[in-house]
Amino acid sequence: MSTGSRSPLTTANPYLPALLLLFVGSGCAALMYEIVWFQLLQLVIGSSAVSLGVLLGTFMGGMCLGSYVLPRFIDARRHPLRVYATLELGIGIMGLLLLFGMPLVNSVYAAIGGGNLFVRGIVAAICLLPPTLMMGATLPAIARWVEATPEGVSWLGFFYGGNIAGAVIGSLFAGFYLLRVYDMGIATYAAVAINLIVALLGLLIASRTPHSTPAIAARGSVARAPGARTVYVAIALSGFTALSCEVLWTRLLSLVFGATVYAFSLILACFLFGLGIGSSIGSVIARDSRRPRAAFGWCQMLLCAAMAWAAYMLQRSLPYWPINPSITGDPWLNFQLDIVRCLWVVLPAAVLWGASFPLALAAVAAPGEDSGRLVGGVYAANTVGAILGSLGTSLIVTQSIHTQHGEQLLILISAVVGLTLLAPMVVGDRKETTAELAAEDVAGPAGARPVHGTRWASVVALIAATGVAGVLWRTVPPVPGILVAYGRYAATWIGLTNIIYVGEGLNAFVAVSETPNGVRNYHNAGKVQASSEPQDMRLQRMLGHFTHLIPKTPTNALVIGCGAGVTAGAVSIGPGVKHMTIAEIEPLVPASVSKYFGDYNYNVVDNPKVTVHIDDARHFLLTTNQKFDAITSDPLDPWVKGAATLYTREFFDIVKRHLNPGGVVTLFVQLYESNTQATKSEIGTFLEAFPNGVVWGNTNNGEGYDLVLMGTVEPLTIDIDALQAKLDRPEYAEVRQSLSEIGINSAVDLLSNYAGSASDLAPWLKDAPINLDRNLRLQYLAGMGLNLYESGPIYADMVQYTRFPEKLFTGSPASIEAVREGIQRQLGRP
Repeated sequence: MSTGSRSPLTTANPYLPALLLLFVGSGCAALMYEIVWFQLLQLVIGSSAVSLGVLLGTFMGGMCLGSYVLPRFIDARRHPLRVYATLELGIGIMGLLLLFGMPLVNSVYAAIGGGNLFVRGIVAAICLLPPTLMMGATLPAIARWVEATPEGVSWLGFFYGGNIAGAVIGSLFAGFYLLRVYDMGIATYAAVAINLIVALLGLLIASRTPHSTPAIAARGSVARAPGARTVYVAIALSGFTALSCEVLWTRLLSLVFGATVYAFSLILACFLFGLGIGSSIGSVIARDSRRPRAAFGWCQMLLCAAMAWAAYMLQRSLPYWPINPSITGDPWLNFQLDIVRCLWVVLPAAVLWGASFPLALAAVAAPGEDSGRLVGGVYAANTVGAILGSLGTSLIVTQSIHTQHGEQLLILISAVVGLTLLAPMVVGDRKETTAELAAEDVAGPAGARPVHGTRWASVVALIAATGVAGVLWRTVPPVPGILVAYGRYAATWIGLTNIIYVGEGLNAFVAVSETPNGVRNYHNAGKVQASSEPQDMRLQRMLGHFTHLIPKTPTNALVIGCGAGVTAGAVSIGPGVKHMTIAEIEPLVPASVSKYFGDYNYNVVDNPKVTVHIDDARHFLLTTNQKFDAITSDPLDPWVKGAATLYTREFFDIVKRHLNPGGVVTLFVQLYESNTQATKSEIGTFLEAFPNGVVWGNTNNGEGYDLVLMGTVEPLTIDIDALQAKLDRPEYAEVRQSLSEIGINSAVDLLSNYAGSASDLAPWLKDAPINLDRNLRLQYLAGMGLNLYESGPIYADMVQYTRFPEKLFTGSPASIEAVREGIQRQLGRP
């Protein structure tokens, strides 16, 4: 250990607990910002995989640059804690600027029609690079308070672990509490407050501990640790495998748990938890080990087994655990189970990845080296690999070789990295690092040690590990179709259905199944999203036909969400519809899934009047100048992370701006796998945007099943006789046939599904939580009800307020009376 000037950081330092607390706070605030900023920017540039890739790449790229650049531009003589405190203050200021500046960014982005990847990247960079540069610089800044010795490097590992521990707290605190109960503003203020407290504590400690600059050799004069370049490449590839696996495992675990915002927060927290444990273990090993490079290499070899374990659990074990989430109505009980299952899968590998960072630091550390540059270089290399892993896996691997072969590739990469790190000790170059040289000098001359025996043992161990890695590579199982189709309910559907198509898409897994009685189902997010079941066909056809029958001139129509294509097909056969756009986020859905429902959707994707636009529908509307006479929205369940952005008040305002005079908007709202508050939020938000709106019910066996919401800018009146006359025209024969197939044989039958208006439902909706861009309240409410089946009680509670709408319908007295009687029957009233 160096005997030169000492830094203030020693094991006897009374401020050591406070320093660890600072890094916990810093990590907590950083993850809170990450969650908030991702939600804010998704509202601007979209929530497709491409947009998320741009966001993640920019976020991590900023941290990489910050960690690498700061030590090269800030003088080492400056007090590290003052530099650190300044960075924390800067992050807090940027957090406030982004919160209040995002509406301006949104308006500018919409004005320039930023639909291409380059513009999305520029917007993300402008917003995220300044704060993430400062985030990435915090660890190198504080690193200058220690020397590049085994003890000092181990403390850097502990600080890194403390930062990750804070990240776990931040992700859970924001995802499960702040954003669920409050909004993005409150979450931002909480993060800013943490930044401020951390900065003030840092300045306070700095004022009481004068900085004694360690003896740092002149730039270029430090003897580089032997094999340092190999270690840098290895830690980069370790970051690559870590983020690649996180991407793949998150996609699979979201099927197992249900793709709610809670599930994503939980998966992230468990992954970070493992990294934190591993970094602490690695720090202890780095302090005491004579061979940190060898320990780093064995970490990578062990990762082969840990990744194979996760693949086996996710694809061969977890889907078949005898679990039925609907047994309990308490979501917290299911969350407890999800935590156990998540840790069971990801913890072994996450611990090893966490241990790799401090071991890599120890493997490249040299006496007299600038600790800031040491940490910054290793952190930057690791982050570069992480960026390439997350982007490459999200946008390339899942599309080209898919999950199973992607997992196999990552096992091979870890094996190669481990072999590369361990090879020198096998072939005779045992003195891999400066730390090892010092340790061996203390131990005595080389002749006093059983070198050859150790070497042969190492050769045997390495050959055995290589063989095991090869075996593990072959044992990675494929993703089971039953998991893709039924997700968290997979175990309850084994042997009851036939999976006829499974696709791994850019944004999600999709599947098509067929039951023994011939019912076809389209699956996305691990559940049925559309089917040929009578109740589903009735809803899809009602949604589509209302969309083109109510406007006087439905020339140009927009369908949000292709799905099985039944709704889009119902719109497309409207004689008045001359052009129709389908906005679908997942390319596989129109390209493959809809073909399996051609008999039900009139082969809508192949219709010459139809244009398919692959993008997040919100982003499409934000960046297009088109206006429409009819818009219908049939998105994924609102509990699916990201879907709630299509149910906000601001989105409905965007929709209104794209409506021609006399235009109509329809929206699907499910009552199953939901709860009362989520349903109120959907309806209340829609009717606040469209105060002339109407709710239509779709019942199944006399009970509520789902709803169609209809909105217009102008007051809505429906002429019953004119609608019937339209249906009686020869050109509407296909429409009449489509409606008759779902039990609707006249305009009276169709309009008898009336279930309420804004004035009717005002008492029921008085406590409805309005879903806004700022809070995305719906995704948190709906996430609590994904395992509930309370559609009947929800509908009955709602329609008790329904009264016949005297001003909505016009026509002959006989027609009006027929609709009145039909509504009474549909509501189950005498």
